[in-house]
Amino acid sequence: MKISKQSWTRYIAALRLISDKAADSMRHYFETYGSPKTLEDVENLIYVAWNISNRYGEAAATLAAEMYDATALMSGMNLNPAIPAETATYGEVAKAVRGTLKTENQEIVSGSVSRLVKMTGVDTVMHNALRDGAQWAWIPSGDTCAFCITLASRGWQNASRKAIRNGHAEHIHANCDCTYAVRFDNLTQVEGYDPDEYKAEYDEAKAQDPADPINYLRREFYDENKDVINAQKRDNYEKRKERESSAAEEQNV
Repeated sequence: MKISKQSWTRYIAALRLISDKAADSMRHYFETYGSPKTLEDVENLIYVAWNISNRYGEAAATLAAEMYDATALMSGMNLNPAIPAETATYGEVAKAVRGTLKTENQEIVSGSVSRLVKMTGVDTVMHNALRDGAQWAWIPSGDTCAFCITLASRGWQNASRKAIRNGHAEHIHANCDCTYAVRFDNLTQVEGYDPDEYKAEYDEAKAQDPADPINYLRREFYDENKDVINAQKRDNYEKRKERESSAAEEQNV
């Protein structure tokens, strides 16, 4: 069986839309209330972030469970329905928000909530794969970072608790569309996923820098894409300034 590139892209786009909406909700909060200035403001922010992560985390978990069940069905497996993972706890959200508030960058705070939403979707796939003895592979999508290339180079593996820490996938980060695919037999593939290609990239990096191949890959990716990366940074900065200007105008009306 082959999961078509079109189907996988549609799934990734839907997951991205959910996490983007979570980040947008956080941006709207900042535009309305600004950055927290008192301890009470921080607690209000955490409460709002927790509600947002719950709402959109549930959506991400439901979508991931549906994709899991569809893959099992196409593989001819008779399994119990996938169980959506629990959303981030209040304590996990509080830790994420307080940690990112130190940067004094609202975008990073919004990204941390988006990451928690994505984590719930990935957790759903991982926990059910462990339950059912499935295999998984980390499938790169979009502008893939060096660490995701490293994970993708491992190919299909038996689901293992080694990839989970404190109940969650341990390598989820914001602004990333990469995620796990699952399979229930050795014939199933995701169209376009070539672990040998990623393994060759990683092996080349390891040959160039045996002590730290991931950072070597990061430097290579930046050198190749620095113009695009810097353009994206400028565009994000301009959009943020526009949002701040619009919010200030509304307050003055």
